[in-house]
Amino acid sequence: MTKRTVLLVGFIVLKFALQYVLIDPEYDLHRDEYLHLDQAGHPAWGYLSVPPFTSWVAQVIRWLGNSTNVVRFFPAFFGALTILVVWKTVEALDGKLFACVLATTGVLFSVLLRLNQLFQPNSMDVLCWTTLYFTLIKYLNTKRHRWLYAFAVVFAVGFLNKYNVVFLLIGLVPALLLTEHRRLLLNRHVYLAMGVSLLLILPNLLWQYQHAFPVVHHMQLLAKTQLVNVSRVDFFKEQVLFFMGSILLIGAGLYGLLVYRPLSTYRLFFFALLFTLAAFVYFRAKGYYAIGIYPIYVAFGAVFIAARTTAVWLRTAWVALPVLLFVPLYRVAFPNKSPAEIVRQSERYKRLGLLRWEDGKDHALPQDFADMLGWRELAAKVDAAYARLPDPGRTLVLCDNYGQAGAINYYARQPIKAVTFNADYINWFDLSKPYRHLIRIKTGGETAEELAETGPLFAKASIADSVKSTYARERGTTIFVFESARVNINPRLANEIEQERW
Repeated sequence: MTKRTVLLVGFIVLKFALQYVLIDPEYDLHRDEYLHLDQAGHPAWGYLSVPPFTSWVAQVIRWLGNSTNVVRFFPAFFGALTILVVWKTVEALDGKLFACVLATTGVLFSVLLRLNQLFQPNSMDVLCWTTLYFTLIKYLNTKRHRWLYAFAVVFAVGFLNKYNVVFLLIGLVPALLLTEHRRLLLNRHVYLAMGVSLLLILPNLLWQYQHAFPVVHHMQLLAKTQLVNVSRVDFFKEQVLFFMGSILLIGAGLYGLLVYRPLSTYRLFFFALLFTLAAFVYFRAKGYYAIGIYPIYVAFGAVFIAARTTAVWLRTAWVALPVLLFVPLYRVAFPNKSPAEIVRQSERYKRLGLLRWEDGKDHALPQDFADMLGWRELAAKVDAAYARLPDPGRTLVLCDNYGQAGAINYYARQPIKAVTFNADYINWFDLSKPYRHLIRIKTGGETAEELAETGPLFAKASIADSVKSTYARERGTTIFVFESARVNINPRLANEIEQERW
């Protein structure tokens, strides 16, 4: 192998190693991951929460054994592919080996190390953004129409993964109009490629139509409950933090697009970034929605810096900067310490505001880490309660949220199919058989109310157990067991489902 290939392989191996090393074994999967894993058992062309691509990956994960290590492999794999695309982008821009190493280092030691730990659509989203920009660069280089069709296929994959990729086009189209590349919009292959893309995403669009476009309802709910509280100032602060070690590279890339002649062909990317960020800010998007923008600009910056820097010490400093700035992030941004160790070092986290949850209060752990605890305990205790029931096959396990339902379904040894009125689970109730028993999983603090409300419908009501994991966000979640229903509870369930849907 050539030196170039050895270095590339080395970066990819390091990427995989870091993704696993930066998670302490005390942590379970994150609550969002359980929902996506459960989608594998409910194949469809769409879901209330996300398009179908993540469910296809979840199905592959099931075929490979469904272990935690397999789950974590795929976001790491998408992150490794992002590094590969950035490397190939630098080569397409005629960057030499130093530029490849500089760009790869900048992308490796960034927010992607955290993003690529979680089985969510975000890792694939960043890969698709980066690949879309890469295919456009290849077209501008070669004028070969196959790259337009490649763009169309990647866009379709990105759309079927996360609708967020539409923002890339929102930024790219006006950028094209501002440059000499506007003539591209007169190329018939652009519209043929659009037809290919539309054909690929059509099944999902039809699913949305058949289900009254739940994505619109989801976005409206998101805007009312979450995005309305997003600070536009905080959005820009987060952009700096995401690629803190590469922020100078990104700035150099933007400057190079304006003044460096070899990059002048790609000047539209300067305007594309501005328009895309403007769209995100207008819609009060969460900061992490924009992460996919930046890897390609790290590549531009690496090419520009490599061309303007020859001194060995200065080149070394450029490569070392992302690594050095990663060190303080390593100490606080990853679940790489046990919960007890984080509590002992809580002042470090508190100073940075990392202990503040969405309720506005400080807690023992960062919310993201607390969402990775207590799930195995919950599933084991539900398992035990289920096994003790007479005729357990006629037991409904009903949860308060998708994290509880997904975790129980993932870890349970018994043939449990837990559901909730939350998220996609509202479509996964099996009301084809009457239920005799109910195991109700309730978030802490509602013990008396639940017994008073549901208990009279059953011959026997009891509390089986609760989640006691000290630092889990689900701590106090209670497991109620209701035995021998006095009435048919299915009509009540059907009525509740209809109310929640509308």
